[in-house]
Amino acid sequence: MKVNTATKKTSAKVAPAKKAAPKTPAKKDAAKGLKDLFEDSLKDIYWAEKALVKALPKMQKNATSEKLKTAIEKHITETEGHVDRLEKCFKALGKKAQAKKCDAMQGLLDEGKSIMEETQPGAVRDAGIIAAAQKVEHYEIATYGTLAAYAKVLKEDECLKNLLKTLQEEKNCDSTLTKIADTTLNAKAK
Repeated sequence: MKVNTATKKTSAKVAPAKKAAPKTPAKKDAAKGLKDLFEDSLKDIYWAEKALVKALPKMQKNATSEKLKTAIEKHITETEGHVDRLEKCFKALGKKAQAKKCDAMQGLLDEGKSIMEETQPGAVRDAGIIAAAQKVEHYEIATYGTLAAYAKVLKEDECLKNLLKTLQEEKNCDSTLTKIADTTLNAKAK
């Protein structure tokens, strides 16, 4: 005897609906518009770039690959330029350049320091330095891409020009680090 499955009722239990996560209350001084968010994000990356100016020489000192040392040296100079461009953005907005601690960058820098402490000098440490530096670059690429999009919508052309120039330098640095790792460095670290 065949059972008609099309009309057969099942007694499957339906899971209860999940409770929605509670909304996070906004701070008293929370951004109310895109311009506020843009300015707040500029403060965040300004802090991050200034922190990098201090952290990159430590990475360079711990690197052993001459190509890596040279790439870091170049990026130190570029990062100083990033700070300068951000100051120009603040000026274009009629604001004083102000830094606000960037928790994401602090975490990435702490991780980079930890990698250097947990690896022996040589190819393994160099590979770790590249990994830490690329995490920083990817964060910066995402940040500068977002800031450029905000500047475009807000018609902040001077900021947009400076942000796009920095974005391109961050992408170039990431590409350089990949080439250094892919050539021989990662193979030496085996």
